[in-house]
Amino acid sequence: MSMLEQFLPAFLEEVVGDRFGRYSKYIIQDRAIPDVRDGLKPVQRRILYAMYDAGNTPDKTYRKSAKTVGDVMGNYHPHGDSSIYEGMVRMAQPWKMGHPLIDGHGNWGSQDDDPPAAMRYTEARLSTIAMEMLRDIEKRTVLFKDNFDGTAKEPVVLPSRYPNLLVNGVSGISSGFATEIPPHNLREVIDACIALMNQPGMSIDELRGIVRGPDFPTGGLVMGEEGIREAYTSGKGRIHLRSKTEIETLRGGRSQIVITEIPYQVVKSRLVTAMDNVRLEKKVEGIAEVRDESGRNGLRIVVELKKEADAEGILAYLLKKTDLQVTYNFNMVAIVNRTPKQLGLREMLQAYIEHQKEVVTHRTKYELEKAEDRAHVLEGLVKALNLLDEIIALIKASKNRQDAQHNLVERFAFTERQADAILTLQLYRLTNLEITSLEKELKEIAKRIAQLRAILDSEKKLLGVIRTELLEIRETYGIDRRSELRGEVEELKVNLEVMVSPEDVFVTLSQEGYIKRTSMLSFTRSGGELDSAGVKEGDLVRHLHAVNTIDSLLLFTRKGQYYVLPVHQVPEFKWKDNGTALVNVIPIPKDDAVVRILPVREYDPALSLLFVTRKGQVKRTELKEYQSNRTMAIAACKVGPGDEVVAVEPTAGGKELILVSRGGMSIRFAEDEVNAMGRVAGGVRGIQLKEDDAVVAALLVEGDEGEVLVVSDLGYGKRTLLLDYPLQGRGGKGVATFEFKEGKRVRSNGASLIGAAWIRDRQELTLLTAAGEQLTLDSEKAPIEERRATGRLLAQITKTDPAVTLFARSAPALEQSGG
Repeated sequence: MSMLEQFLPAFLEEVVGDRFGRYSKYIIQDRAIPDVRDGLKPVQRRILYAMYDAGNTPDKTYRKSAKTVGDVMGNYHPHGDSSIYEGMVRMAQPWKMGHPLIDGHGNWGSQDDDPPAAMRYTEARLSTIAMEMLRDIEKRTVLFKDNFDGTAKEPVVLPSRYPNLLVNGVSGISSGFATEIPPHNLREVIDACIALMNQPGMSIDELRGIVRGPDFPTGGLVMGEEGIREAYTSGKGRIHLRSKTEIETLRGGRSQIVITEIPYQVVKSRLVTAMDNVRLEKKVEGIAEVRDESGRNGLRIVVELKKEADAEGILAYLLKKTDLQVTYNFNMVAIVNRTPKQLGLREMLQAYIEHQKEVVTHRTKYELEKAEDRAHVLEGLVKALNLLDEIIALIKASKNRQDAQHNLVERFAFTERQADAILTLQLYRLTNLEITSLEKELKEIAKRIAQLRAILDSEKKLLGVIRTELLEIRETYGIDRRSELRGEVEELKVNLEVMVSPEDVFVTLSQEGYIKRTSMLSFTRSGGELDSAGVKEGDLVRHLHAVNTIDSLLLFTRKGQYYVLPVHQVPEFKWKDNGTALVNVIPIPKDDAVVRILPVREYDPALSLLFVTRKGQVKRTELKEYQSNRTMAIAACKVGPGDEVVAVEPTAGGKELILVSRGGMSIRFAEDEVNAMGRVAGGVRGIQLKEDDAVVAALLVEGDEGEVLVVSDLGYGKRTLLLDYPLQGRGGKGVATFEFKEGKRVRSNGASLIGAAWIRDRQELTLLTAAGEQLTLDSEKAPIEERRATGRLLAQITKTDPAVTLFARSAPALEQSGG
């Protein structure tokens, strides 16, 4: 047979799948997931049993941890000493275990994540409560199996006389499964067990009245009643853990935040470093110092604040941005009958009760066997004492011990066990006092046997025994709840003033898209003139706003998008600097442009935004619809193909809207004719336009005061009294607002309007031509004429470089009114 014929072909995926399946099964069952009955992983169970078997109990002196690790590795757990020692360390750390199972002596690490000393330096013994995990193990209460090499026996599960899985919790990750069960209060869990034994049909809500939630050894606040309910029902749920904090007032108007309890499994040193980084990076204004004052008296972290700092605001920021508050996700998975299962509270308690029924039943059977054997011996001794002389004579006549035992069985009908006991009877037991004590012991044993049989015959009495023993443990080891429960998850709102120092500034955006933030000091030092703002040659400031660093800017674009830009995130430049390209601040596409910048601090529910598109569509949406924390583009208004937004106007209602078209038409209607719509709606028709016409300006007006100024592409303009614009219904063709001159012998006054403005006081206007030339107009120079007038030349503009945009200037803000 050739070498190749000795091998069978196999597909790689089948081989790998089979091998990984076996590996996963082993990891899940024998490494990372705890048993539902005793709440222990195999390595923890082996450590506790090895220490118990070696007599390393609370009443003895401490022993070197290396001795225990060696015993466990040599006899039960051949997987390396590090995993065994790590298991020991966790069971000895009181900030990880609600009730530590190992009493450690020496350096066993700290809450700062300091590593424990090497196993050759530390010493350990079982804790007193760990003895309750192992109590009665020698009475055949649990099954034993061969160890890895068949040289010893180890328990499959520990008797666990209290519900350790819930009391101490567990955390583990295996292949395909993970578990996260938090610690609970011993008293509450035992009370729930007893209640469930008394009333097996209890609902989750009734059990939750007893087990109110997790109880972490590090204390803190537990928030999220709904998450606890979900976890106890299905095994999965989310809660929030918050540190216990207090704001203390110091002398001189200063205050400090004192933290005395932190969330479970949060490393204290990293938390302190994270809070100090907040101070160093100046993410929050007002933190003077962060100190860790923890010591013998317990945990204490102090965040010292500067004078007049917002303590509540800073605390809210720290809770939101550091591990001062964390989320905890329940994932209650345990091994049930060699299978991993996700369990709710009721199923866990029920599994534990069933385990205790088996433990107490096996123990009772063991004790019954012992008691019956003792009763049998006592019956023989009592009978023998009544026939003492005859028995002595028989023994004296016997050849040897074996012959004597045989003769006793034959003549007096003793059993071999009784005959052996008679032969080993000491002479002092023949006194009258001893004879009486034997009879008394026999009566007590008979009574004990009756009790044990009653327990085995009645489940009610069996549960009564379990109940009594649980109550003893509750009284001995029960402690007050350490974690405080809060029903609702308190929403954390961080005021911007905490992170940003309030300051009045100017924000400018130029025609070519350069944005900057400038302090008032820089503006003043540069001459204090709005016209002196630094821009590139041929560019001009298109939007200018006096705002505060705690405000936000809503930037609306032609394509119906908007961006939320906090003012403090706008890069700061000197007044004479050009600024930075807008695309460096917000991700605006090259083919889009900002139409309107609206500063906001609070989203006033009484305010709405009016959108007007080039094709005459009008939409009104409440301002609060535009509140967002997103930094990407958000839809502000639905814009049809070939259309774009030309104006966005904030309004509180009750005004009128005038739309002016490129072809010289206009319409005036009440803005209330436009009903409020959703943020992404397309709006309704505001004006009916001819095919080649388009809206170039939208003016919000009220009353009849002032004039409407219109300007053509060749620089002709005029003013018309607002009274001359009749109030019409929305959606009509409107009325003429400008007459274009045509003819060979007539000088043209333009082919289209480029913008309009509502003039109530003298105003400076800026015209921008196609080539980028800027021309300044005085509103007083425009004649007041009727609506259909042809206007007067206001600026020298040629047909080769027509005007394209009109700006109406009103300090301290420049607003676009057309284009």
